[in-house]
Amino acid sequence: MKILVLNCGSSSVKYKLIESDSKEVLAEGGVEKIGLPDSFLKFKRPDGSKEVITTDMPTAKEAVKNVLDILTDPKEGVIKSFDEIQAVGHRVVHGMEKFNKSVLITPEVIEKVKECYAVAPLHNPANVTGIEAVTSLMPDVPQVAVFDTAFHQTMPAQAYMYALPYEAYEKYGVRRYGFHGTSHRYVSRRACEFLGLPYEKQRIITCHIGNGASITAIKDGKSIDTSMGLTPTEGLMMGTRVGDVDPGALVYMMEREGLDAAGLSKLINKRSGVAGVTEMSSDMRDIEAAVEAGNERAKLALDMYEYRILKYIGAYTAVLGGVDIIVFTGGVGENQTGTRERICKQLAFMGVTFNAEANRTRGEEIEISGADSKVHVVVIPTDEEMMIAEDTATIVKG
Repeated sequence: MKILVLNCGSSSVKYKLIESDSKEVLAEGGVEKIGLPDSFLKFKRPDGSKEVITTDMPTAKEAVKNVLDILTDPKEGVIKSFDEIQAVGHRVVHGMEKFNKSVLITPEVIEKVKECYAVAPLHNPANVTGIEAVTSLMPDVPQVAVFDTAFHQTMPAQAYMYALPYEAYEKYGVRRYGFHGTSHRYVSRRACEFLGLPYEKQRIITCHIGNGASITAIKDGKSIDTSMGLTPTEGLMMGTRVGDVDPGALVYMMEREGLDAAGLSKLINKRSGVAGVTEMSSDMRDIEAAVEAGNERAKLALDMYEYRILKYIGAYTAVLGGVDIIVFTGGVGENQTGTRERICKQLAFMGVTFNAEANRTRGEEIEISGADSKVHVVVIPTDEEMMIAEDTATIVKG
């Protein structure tokens, strides 16, 4: 079954065309700067070469149409017509408590996704726009919504509730939802396949660390806690997001800086994290280079970033009653060998031993713990699109 996987943002669309039975990626690429004069589509050819096409795309509908056109292009395409696409799977960021699994998209589902706009004002509207674009271009093709939050709906109340007045939960649904669920689900399962261990009998900590970052505790195949909250702002220190912070500090900053809600949102989402501490960059590659050059602020940011990862691993080990597998994924988790080494060496107290030779590998599946380690530590590159394709195929086939 040929499935088109779409991840629609406010100004971008990422796509992959996947043959779900063989798990072959037939085509991939993306559109950026939708609505701007210099919008463009980029794609990768089967031989690995890349192409960029600049073209006018004022809305997501034109962006999706351009994706479909390049897929069916006589020269660059991989299919002859839209009819070969048997289903479309969409990443949808927030499902609140309305969705605990992936679902076939219907008008009723779309309305429920729209009810989540208030907690995901940047993401959910863009996701719905992508769904509506496909509906207008390919009205008879089934579509499936795969939610970032769904995997975490197995968390117990003591993990997801905040110590706010209970009416905040009853009236507004204020609680921990968590994100990156599709990634955490994929890498935890894949890690067990890679290690030859039964998924439903493991205590796993998955570390999805990159510009956006979260850590999840998984017991017997179910998420029981995760670091992100009502929004993707809570938890680890991230590229530009603040992560855990004293709410009183935010009130103090609002008063001192005269910030309104929009100003505070910008502060905690766009001006904080690694970029805020270093006042230099949100890219951890830049930070590592600056540390090598002796930049003290960069060293502070890196120390803070890694300390929070270590702290969450320790906390979730306690929550799980021990840990069998630790997984690194995401841009930093898959590629930053120094961060992995420093974290693993600080876990020696719980029986983690480290394989420095294996850790030199970047972006590939590898076990980086030693043969005598009491905990398996593995690197598993995430593949959310493949997970979305699998869910889509399962649901469409009934």
